[in-house]
Amino acid sequence: MDQLIEDVMTSFPKVIDADRPLTEAAAVMRDADVGDVIVLAGGTLHGILTDRDIAVRAVAAGRVPSETSVRDICTTNVAVLSPDDTVGDAVRLMREHDVRRLPVMVDGQPIGMVSLGDLPAVEGAAGSVLADLSAAPPDSSR
Repeated sequence: MDQLIEDVMTSFPKVIDADRPLTEAAAVMRDADVGDVIVLAGGTLHGILTDRDIAVRAVAAGRVPSETSVRDICTTNVAVLSPDDTVGDAVRLMREHDVRRLPVMVDGQPIGMVSLGDLPAVEGAAGSVLADLSAAPPDSSR
């Protein structure tokens, strides 16, 4: 039987409002020692922001982090999981969407985060997902 997401997710994910500046998001990541935050707008999921997004989509693009909102560079239309989904579901979504992190939601609220590193080696699935994602070109759609 495939493990449930609730058994492997990191609970209590860090969240930030979409209108906050990138400097605040970076401080949240630093203080919590995490590489991502879930972005909310009006209390609902808007997207996800990673430390790499800040580096590539903002700093390297010449944006001023204190003057750039999280909304401006976060990834939107994010695939999500529920705690009752399986590790296999997570692997499938990560492959389909070329992502390494997925928010876990209940009734429209974030309750956890699953990253590639959280997934157990299920018949080599996590390793093959990592290989697939490593071969994918970086998301430069923003």
